[in-house]
Amino acid sequence: MTYKLMLTATVAALTATVAAAESATVAFLMPDQASTRYEQHDFPGFKASMDQLCPDCTVIYQNANADVALQQQQFNSVIAQGAKVIVLDPVDSSAAAALVQIAHSQDVKVIAYDRPIPDMPADFYVSFDNEGIGRAIAQSLVDHLKATGVADGEGVLQINGSPTDAAAGLIRDGIDSALDNSAYKTLSEFDTPDWAPPKAQEWAAGQITRFGSEIKGIVAANDGTAGGAIAAMKAAGVDPLPPVTGNDATIAALQLIIAGDQYNTISKPSEIVAEAAAKVAMTLIEGGTPEPTTTLYDTPSQLFVPAVVTQENIKAEIFDAGIQTAAEVCTGEYAAACAELGIE
Repeated sequence: MTYKLMLTATVAALTATVAAAESATVAFLMPDQASTRYEQHDFPGFKASMDQLCPDCTVIYQNANADVALQQQQFNSVIAQGAKVIVLDPVDSSAAAALVQIAHSQDVKVIAYDRPIPDMPADFYVSFDNEGIGRAIAQSLVDHLKATGVADGEGVLQINGSPTDAAAGLIRDGIDSALDNSAYKTLSEFDTPDWAPPKAQEWAAGQITRFGSEIKGIVAANDGTAGGAIAAMKAAGVDPLPPVTGNDATIAALQLIIAGDQYNTISKPSEIVAEAAAKVAMTLIEGGTPEPTTTLYDTPSQLFVPAVVTQENIKAEIFDAGIQTAAEVCTGEYAAACAELGIE
């Protein structure tokens, strides 16, 4: 009799746990709107994956628009709304440590997303390999400069991401490792507040005035800052443009690569990381322990390795792979250039 009662109680507890998991609330908090990826790729990818894994779960989405205080308000709000797991891409990686503490004090799990939280281990970290990204885009540029006959000792500009973003710091470290081991020198370097393209454009304009034709290439940490640098050079009448790197494979950047104005970008379909985050969230909701592939900042992590995209492989990596379509990218003035590359 006692055994039957215990068994009944256990089954009831398991049933309650499953029911709670199937109706859990999960929050997806993104950092800014300067990059279009969050609305166009990350959240749709996460929501689609959660809908498959847990159709009855509630998913709350918020974007902090680069405002640290707003993100803290959003974080507190989703906890008040009953979120059991929060996927957090922090505006400020240092400030986010306090958010993790708040969550853990209320038995809420935190998945660091895209940007790590170095000062306070989250429950899990999901991202592309940001240091590898920085190294890849810079090495691609170095190899291109060498292949096109740019002499040793010539200079490049370096445009980093936000100084409050730990992922930007990792990208910068990767860029540094490639440039420091190259035959080229860094003329000047800039950390772009909030990854804002206008800030990158303003800084680049000043460096064009300062260095002029000494600039043989620009290592920009993402497509937004790359676009800012390219706009500055065009405004200054620079012709031909030196090669400029990027990262994120935005539609605007793909168009610039097709047109020959940007040299490279990184193809990292955000849906890959978003899907992984959804799987980790579901494991945590169910009381399980997600399996990491590595550890970063004392946090179990899963990092994905992306591909560098240039004119040479853009058709295969982007269009043949179904990441974007010609109808989305090859519009207006870019149609002829697409045709020349065999993109139809």
